[in-house]
Amino acid sequence: MAGLERFGLDVGIYGSLAEPGTIIDLARFAEDTGFGSIWLADHVAMPVRFDSRYPYSPDGGFPAPVSEALYEPLATLGVLAGATRRVRLGTAVLIMPYRNPLLTARMLVTIDRFSGGRVTLGAGVGWLREEFEALGADHARRGRATDEALEVFKAVCAGGEVSYRGETTRFDPVHSNPGSVQRPHPPILVGGVSDPALRRVVRHGDGWLAVALDRPMLTERLAALRRLASGAGRDPDGLDLVFKIFIAPGEARPGPWGGRDIGSGSPDEILGDLRMILDAGIGTVIVRYRGDDAEAQKREMERFAAEVVPRL
Repeated sequence: MAGLERFGLDVGIYGSLAEPGTIIDLARFAEDTGFGSIWLADHVAMPVRFDSRYPYSPDGGFPAPVSEALYEPLATLGVLAGATRRVRLGTAVLIMPYRNPLLTARMLVTIDRFSGGRVTLGAGVGWLREEFEALGADHARRGRATDEALEVFKAVCAGGEVSYRGETTRFDPVHSNPGSVQRPHPPILVGGVSDPALRRVVRHGDGWLAVALDRPMLTERLAALRRLASGAGRDPDGLDLVFKIFIAPGEARPGPWGGRDIGSGSPDEILGDLRMILDAGIGTVIVRYRGDDAEAQKREMERFAAEVVPRL
């Protein structure tokens, strides 16, 4: 049986429900109700027009109007660190090439310190080329930039004098004091489903963060991750496994991989999806409500906590 502490709540930094009071209220609701964690996605400034395909919808379209509200996640995470006391604070996922790696690491250390060691870094390479261009970031080298940003993050969390010489990041020795509360660093979950992403899990991560995969793809990717971990001398059973699912009660939606979108449909269908995820060995499930009504969001999350989780 799964307890509510195994579930996280994505409190939403974009879309019609992205309003400061709603975000803070939802974070406090998660903590008061017994969720183990709260999570934020990452965008900084949505381009008015773009051709890049969103990877988690069947037609490649972004799931919210790009002109709606959007809040930067690290700034928001700092606010939520002060608004909560117990719940863990995670990114699902932070696009590492968007920001200067040294600045990002120091911001995360700061939040880890102010929160008493509650930060989890979910890290990814990103998909929206036009947003990279707006931020002056190199989309073509985003994989290498992410690898180096994670190395910088670990060094900065250790504290002391830090320098780095890489292909995309270089800086002379600086003082990094204090280091993070969590040692040797806050947990790192690497997001993505490609082979390079899974190799990055094995090289740099404490675990894997998957998003919206159906049963066949989740099974295959987990098997691939285990093979890669074993081949690199890492214990596959030692990796944290986290899954983010978008909850859309009501009519079943088409999924990005074909068939019904996982997390959509009738209560029994959604319950079956959650059971599948947990049966696959996932340790933490992040849920994100898909809708545009704040009252409905609260009702659905209350129902999820009181009626769905006890049946798992």
